[in-house]
Amino acid sequence: MRALIIDRPGVMALREVPVPDADECLIRVLAAGICGTDLELLRGYAEFCGIPGHEFVGVVERAPARAASWVGRRVVGEINVGCGACRWCELGIKEHCEHRSVVGIRGRSGAFAEFLTLPPENLHSVPDSMDDTRAVFVEPVAAACRILEQVEIDASTHTAIVGDGRMALVTAQVLRTTGATITIAGKHEAKLAVAGGMGFDVLRGSEIAARAKSFDLVVDVTGKPEGFQTALALARPRGTVVLKSTFHGDLAWTPWPVIVDEITLIGSRCGPFAPAIALLAAKRIDVAPLAAAVHPLEGFEAAFDAARRELKVLFRIA
Repeated sequence: MRALIIDRPGVMALREVPVPDADECLIRVLAAGICGTDLELLRGYAEFCGIPGHEFVGVVERAPARAASWVGRRVVGEINVGCGACRWCELGIKEHCEHRSVVGIRGRSGAFAEFLTLPPENLHSVPDSMDDTRAVFVEPVAAACRILEQVEIDASTHTAIVGDGRMALVTAQVLRTTGATITIAGKHEAKLAVAGGMGFDVLRGSEIAARAKSFDLVVDVTGKPEGFQTALALARPRGTVVLKSTFHGDLAWTPWPVIVDEITLIGSRCGPFAPAIALLAAKRIDVAPLAAAVHPLEGFEAAFDAARRELKVLFRIA
């Protein structure tokens, strides 16, 4: 099968590799999306080598006998695979299993290939009414839904999203389902125009100082170290800052403002697929303005270059 391989930081190639053979469901990948984490993996994040990609939709082509009913179904997949025996797995929290593998991120091949494998327990069926492009957004929408599990948000929660990229606009839409008014703070005019067209208030870099300490909840979705500092600047005393960014490199910060203002910091990662599928199926999340381009695997260099500038870039694989 064809697959994109990261050999070392900054080096990616399209190669022929064996079709994975595991006692799991074999999934033919139909489409996959490039996210900020994939860009960071290419830069060296988590010292990853292998096949990246974790936002995907595909069709199950083969399954173990215990999961034969999955064959032929169009699916998306939760990306964390636990060991099944540790205390985290016993609690049903496989995303914190110390021995977990993660699709396209940690110890498991990803979706920028013609095939991947996952246990049937990780799969979710995609409604026929949901096209492949919309289905690719299930994983990032689920990650945004995780915030709703961690923080109490309602119409009175004054909320800011720091960042104007693909994940920021997905997160803003998910949080808006609570009735909260969402402000998006960013620096890219074209992306802020998309945000404004989706009905969000926008805050440009030069305007941030005037809004300091005025938001109950601030979510950093920049994927950049400086996003954290901006989020802290916008959060009111006893406010909450949710950190969604993963990036290659270290973060230098001064902790005393967090202590003095009694800011609550929350890390947030993967989330529940069922509510994400429901939101997308009901078209409460608009993906049309976010899907910027579609490339074949052979066009990976152009695809990754576009993903550094544009919103969501997808691979059409099968």
